Amino acid sequence: MLLLRANKLLLRFYSYMDYKKITDEISEKILSYSQDSSGWRVIKVSKNVTVSSKPSKEYAGNIYRGEGIIEEVPSKIIPFMYLPEYLNKWDKALKSYSLLESVDQDTGIYHSVTHSYGMGLISSRDFVDLLHVKAYPGGILTTNSISVEYSSCPPTPSCVRGRNNPCGYVCSPLPENPEHSKLVVFIQPELGGMLPCSVVETALPTTLVNLITETRAGLKSFKDCN
Repeated sequence: MLLLRANKLLLRFYSYMDYKKITDEISEKILSYSQDSSGWRVIKVSKNVTVSSKPSKEYAGNIYRGEGIIEEVPSKIIPFMYLPEYLNKWDKALKSYSLLESVDQDTGIYHSVTHSYGMGLISSRDFVDLLHVKAYPGGILTTNSISVEYSSCPPTPSCVRGRNNPCGYVCSPLPENPEHSKLVVFIQPELGGMLPCSVVETALPTTLVNLITETRAGLKSFKDCN
């Protein structure tokens, strides 16, 4: 019995070390994306959100960047955007979102299920992501995510299993107005299925615009209620 318990603890330790290695690598990539100003092409401007894209180095598709200003500080914006107790109340794109495993206080494995999109043109997708929250000097707060295999949450016939390549949020206080923040969102998902590239290239910029505008609205509604 003691040997079995020791083996379980050892397995959990190695799993934690694996997760730590992954989140360190993803955090470096998200930081590098935020510092990279070359090659981006503006593809959509709507509702005070600017969306740009360029070819991804992770897969045969594009990385997308959405940028907007939010009237709140990073320490309140970031939790609002990834914790299930908030996200399930305001993100209209999600059918469900839950924490599968807490790795440490800043890291977890999350399962998200999206609604279908475009009158059913894009069917429901689900993702299993390792997410890590990391702070940087100057009040900058980030999320850093990538899809992972997780044995207790296998794919199901009810939706298509997608994969998120390195993605995340970078939220920085505005120097001229520290009570407001610049939010930058990076996504590069592989949606799975047999979707034409044209459909994906239309859907993802709109998804980014909706995410940032719904974050603004959700935060305002939350503040008004409190």
